[in-house]
Amino acid sequence: MAPDPVAGTGLQDVAPGPGTEDVFAGGSGNGRLMAAFDWSTTPIGPVETWPASLRYAVRTVLASRFPMILTWGPQYTQFYNDAYAELIGAKHPGAIGDDLRITLAEGWAALQQPVEHAMATREASWIPQLLLLLERAGYREETYFTVSHAPAFGDDGEVAGMHAVCTEVTRQVVAERRQRLLHGVSTAAGRREDERDLATQVCGALAGDLLDVPFAAVYLTGDDARLHRVSTVGVDAAALPATAERAAELGDVDVAALHVPGGPFGDDVGEVVALPLSGGAGREPVGALLVGVSPNRALDEEYRTFHQLLAGQVAGAVTDARAYAAERARAEALAELDRAKTTFFSDVSHELRTPLTLLLGPITDALAESGGQLPAPVREQLTLALRNGQRLKRLVDDLLEFVSIEAGRTAAVRVATDLAGTTAELAGVLRAAAERAGLTLTVDCPPLPRPAAVDPRMWEKIVLNLVANAVKYTFVGSIAVSLRPDGDQVVLRVSDTGVGIPAAELPELFERFHRVADSPARSREGTGLGLAMVRELVGLHGGTVTVESEPGTGSTFTVRVPLGEPDTDTAPPASPAEVRGAALTPWDDDLAWQGRSADPLGTVLVVDDNADMRAYLTRLLSPSWTVRTASDGEQALHDVARVCPDVVLTDVMMPGLDGFGLLRAMRADPATQAVPVVMLTARAGQEAAVEGFDAGVDDYLPKPFESAELLGRLRAVLERSRGRREPVLPGAPSAATPAVPAPPPPRPRAAGTLANGSVANGSVATAAAPPQAPAGRPDSTTTWRFPSRASSIPALRRRLRALLDGAGLDRDRVYDLVLAACEAATNAVEHAQDPVEPVVDVRVTLDDGAVEIAVRDHGQWKERTSSMDRGRGSMLMSAFAEITAVPGPAGTTVTIRSPRPAA
Repeated sequence: MAPDPVAGTGLQDVAPGPGTEDVFAGGSGNGRLMAAFDWSTTPIGPVETWPASLRYAVRTVLASRFPMILTWGPQYTQFYNDAYAELIGAKHPGAIGDDLRITLAEGWAALQQPVEHAMATREASWIPQLLLLLERAGYREETYFTVSHAPAFGDDGEVAGMHAVCTEVTRQVVAERRQRLLHGVSTAAGRREDERDLATQVCGALAGDLLDVPFAAVYLTGDDARLHRVSTVGVDAAALPATAERAAELGDVDVAALHVPGGPFGDDVGEVVALPLSGGAGREPVGALLVGVSPNRALDEEYRTFHQLLAGQVAGAVTDARAYAAERARAEALAELDRAKTTFFSDVSHELRTPLTLLLGPITDALAESGGQLPAPVREQLTLALRNGQRLKRLVDDLLEFVSIEAGRTAAVRVATDLAGTTAELAGVLRAAAERAGLTLTVDCPPLPRPAAVDPRMWEKIVLNLVANAVKYTFVGSIAVSLRPDGDQVVLRVSDTGVGIPAAELPELFERFHRVADSPARSREGTGLGLAMVRELVGLHGGTVTVESEPGTGSTFTVRVPLGEPDTDTAPPASPAEVRGAALTPWDDDLAWQGRSADPLGTVLVVDDNADMRAYLTRLLSPSWTVRTASDGEQALHDVARVCPDVVLTDVMMPGLDGFGLLRAMRADPATQAVPVVMLTARAGQEAAVEGFDAGVDDYLPKPFESAELLGRLRAVLERSRGRREPVLPGAPSAATPAVPAPPPPRPRAAGTLANGSVANGSVATAAAPPQAPAGRPDSTTTWRFPSRASSIPALRRRLRALLDGAGLDRDRVYDLVLAACEAATNAVEHAQDPVEPVVDVRVTLDDGAVEIAVRDHGQWKERTSSMDRGRGSMLMSAFAEITAVPGPAGTTVTIRSPRPAA
């Protein structure tokens, strides 16, 4: 007779199924344990009474190699396989035949709902990464399982139990969580030069994962070599030591007294780890990291490895912050040194130019007025003094102008120019010197299809330097100067049949102070700045200069500049090219001097604090003007209020009220605002002239000056003020129609239209700074090309700073971007091997406040060796912006992206 059914167990008449001896067959360890187990002591009774469904289910569980568990009956009697036994650790084998709710009592709160749901609804569940509290290893352990619960059916088709398949994913979940934390710490850089802020940012990142790091404290070494607590998270900072001698001392903290909860179940932290922050191989630690250990995770090898990686991330960030702070301090020191150098040159110019004016002016006047009546020896001595004084003036001018260009404070002011006529005239200045040297000078400059937009003063220096250089290094033969249009460019070529230049010298030819060793020349005089200045001036026009040369045959210099568009319609006053031409050929003995008219033109008020200068200007101007003098701005204002002059000629740097103060006061007074003002000053540089024009000056003439040039400019200013185009006649009335000062030239544009250039034979090819985009224009792109050598970095720095300043970017942001771009360019110069082209291309894109700078070389990067840098360059770049480097067979492109700052 069959046994009575047992309610809720599926036990009825025993249906055919595996025999008693076959239920636990298969050779598994758990099968043998279950076969020996006395099942009659359990709610489901002896094996002989089990229904076929239970027998088949148990046999299926034991045969699987995947962790599986079967519960049967309302008392959740357990059956499980070997794989599952490994998951419950010390609870095995006691869990066999026991109630699941008792075996996993600590985790039943998480399991009850999905288990009961599956049995009640007959719907299987799927729960990935289920958090379970297990006490399988002697402590309350944080574990994660991916599990599926399904109903188990009895012979009658009713739910008799629960069938679960699971796998532990604790290591995967914890590893991913720790990886995210390490990434967060690596990106929490703060202000890279501020290590204390960096520590705060790191602790902020650690606050995102209190499961693995319940609390933490960052200690940094101070000037006293002790560890100082700078930031904490998850714990009261006052409860931790403020200082320590070494990291090991921090490990002695009384953790129990802190009462810091940790882990997912809120248990108190009972253990800490103190980790030194390494400063690198052979260096002292930069600090220490104190971290709490989760009470629900064993401090095993994986946990210790995580701590080491965490300490490495923090140590690297602190080391980089200190390195960046040191690098920035060094850069600021160099910038301060550069500013001091510029200030020195600007200040010393006053001390040089005023004495030069008082030396050259009287000598020039003596030769102009009495040169024919002077005894020959006296005339020769004066001529010698004048020539060398002009040479000294040229040296001072070139040095000061070059410093101004290097500082990025000089820009081309382009005006529409008859470039063919201007070039022919400039080249003709040196014709006499060439002919006296036995050379033939050929000038071939046919008219261009349209005027070219150039800065006349800069173009003068370009042409005169190149032609004078040709005369200097050519002993036999000829010199040819030609000008031709080429598309939207104009090409100037200066060729000679001179001594030529060795091929090894060509790459350095346009470097400042570079001179070809042992090269025959008419004179060894010179600073080595001439060709360097030609390159810079051509670059300011967005053009290129190249050279082709062969020793013994001659050289050809080629200048390409865009025809361009003018910046202003007002041309700056021209300087006498004859004088500069004479200064450029000190070996030439012939000097011509011109007299001047003695008829007065009007009244001029001379304002200067230097008595000798006032006396000299009075003597110089008296034959043509009625001269009044004042020693400072205040005295000049009183004089102007008494009798209004036709022109005011004033110095800038004076005690009390200086030249600019005098100009502002006159422009503010309706009675004097129309009086033309000419500034005559020893302040050097084009930026000083721009400052004067911005202030409303009518003309600006730097010392030392030529007397003929000063007289010509005063005459031109007077003509403009009287509103007449015809020349002012001697004896003309001094008070004519109301004077209207000519509009001052605008500030040079900080940016200009792009002009891509090329590089040949070591020359520089650059684009002028692009103009500011007009309103409504969304973006602009500028490209430059530089020779692949270290001397190109200052040029890049100047052009990029001018471009970004012109775009209205924040000063600190401009500084950071220029530093990052120059670092990228330096890497391109130093690391690119066997380049296809020995150049570095730079592209700058401005888009509504966002900036993208791409630096590209054309070679293969060499591997970093132990003697090279440790990646500090990329660290510096990444401190300012997002950096990407894309290597390729034709070169590497480093892109620096700086998004638009948040409003």
